[in-house]
Amino acid sequence: MKLKKDDTVQVISGKDRGKTGKVIRIDHDKSRVIIQGLNLVKKAKKPRNQNEKGGIIDIEAPLNVSKVMILCKKCGPTRAGYRIEGTGKIRICRKCGEAL
Repeated sequence: MKLKKDDTVQVISGKDRGKTGKVIRIDHDKSRVIIQGLNLVKKAKKPRNQNEKGGIIDIEAPLNVSKVMILCKKCGPTRAGYRIEGTGKIRICRKCGEAL
């Protein structure tokens, strides 16, 4: 998986198609990502103590990795590639070759 936490991504299919957001969490085992403010679902929440309120809240649900593309600053949504420079690998944009 070529995504990392805090990457800016764009949703390319589904109900939030075209929207952009920041990656909060990645589940490598299930190939899912959670994006801040996108793919919101309602969840019933019980109060855990007397000071806390219960009710219906909105939370971000995981999306499949195939439904998002990383955003390049120059060319927009793109695929990520790798280039070996010196002793390590860096991620690059497949369209323009700039580092991500």
